[in-house]
Amino acid sequence: MTTKKQTLISRLHPNIWVLSAGSYLTDVSSEMLFNLLPLFLFNVLGVRTSIVGLIEGIAETTSSFFKIYSGSLSDRLGRRKSLTVLGYALSTVAKPLLYFATSWAWVLGIRFSDRVGKGIRTAPRDALLAGSADASHRGLAFGLHRAADTAGAFTGMAIAALVIWATQADTTVLTRETFQKITLISIVPAALAVIVLAVWLREAAPAQAATSSGARASFSASWKAMEKPFKLFLIVIVLFTLGNSSDAFIILRAQERGLSVLQIMGMLLTFTAIYSLLSGPAGSLSDRIGRRKVLLAGWLIYGLVYLGFAAAEAGWQVWALYGLYGIYYAMTEGVAKALIADLVSPERRGTAYGLFNGAIGLTALPASLFAGILWQGIGGWRGFGPPAPFYFGAALALVAGGLLVYLVREADR
Repeated sequence: MTTKKQTLISRLHPNIWVLSAGSYLTDVSSEMLFNLLPLFLFNVLGVRTSIVGLIEGIAETTSSFFKIYSGSLSDRLGRRKSLTVLGYALSTVAKPLLYFATSWAWVLGIRFSDRVGKGIRTAPRDALLAGSADASHRGLAFGLHRAADTAGAFTGMAIAALVIWATQADTTVLTRETFQKITLISIVPAALAVIVLAVWLREAAPAQAATSSGARASFSASWKAMEKPFKLFLIVIVLFTLGNSSDAFIILRAQERGLSVLQIMGMLLTFTAIYSLLSGPAGSLSDRIGRRKVLLAGWLIYGLVYLGFAAAEAGWQVWALYGLYGIYYAMTEGVAKALIADLVSPERRGTAYGLFNGAIGLTALPASLFAGILWQGIGGWRGFGPPAPFYFGAALALVAGGLLVYLVREADR
């Protein structure tokens, strides 16, 4: 069994390893910064949670518009690499500017620029990854990519935790000086990622210009050209995402329940270790038993964990739950993208990934903004408190799971 799996891994297209390496290095840079960003906004700049939600929502919405267009553009051009490398390069240029941030508007501008880069690269990269993998092990390919991506997050957060331990181990809130040091360190892996992708990434053989009108026309025409199973799946994903607000609220929940900055980093490391270790096996499992079953199990875990976040009374409970949260991510992130490759024809994959990532990102704005309002309120209206966003997320996960069962029966192949 082990020998067979090792043989399969050795036959994977080189692009899968190059893209995985690029994602690993990028996440080393990104996760040491962006997991601390809610604390930087809250502790250093004194921003309310509703503004944190607004920043995250706008950032993801920005990314979404570019994801939709770049995916369609890559189909029309028949080339994925140039857009992929360009997107990573733009994000690399934006991140160091966080060193100079003095207001939430400044942070929003930097997040906006970073998300433009992510929006440009994501759909072409996913289409290139799908085109580089055979259908029989597509789940494994996406799972390995997610594992590398998450291993990068683990490394980045470990570096950030070491910096925090060395500079403010006994401090319960993040300081500006610590955040600035981490920002400087993040430049190195981000630049290396761009170099790796620019030098070693190759176009996959199937990357030929699309002739379908769905890849050439407007958003409306692109949507109409898509296969029905993909449309149904996308509708269900949007509903689920409405309750899946930014993980920044989980970080704030952990601090609100008593965890220090260093303990929060330990919590994040636990999450990423579990996510990274299980992503490959979860993707491989979806190759054997079907994508929908694995997704449904992941959403069930998500709902239970979110109920736990709402009911948590101590910081250690949030920590333990966040570890279980890594199982949900492992069972859904790569598997959902592998499912999309199953549902659409190869010449439409760039457009399909653009629509998928775009729809999720567009939904992130109301999801994160509403979560912030549920938590703290807005204007003269008081919110329901920290548990509220998590109860809401758990309820929508239950509804979305039921729709996945009854509407997306055509999904498994």
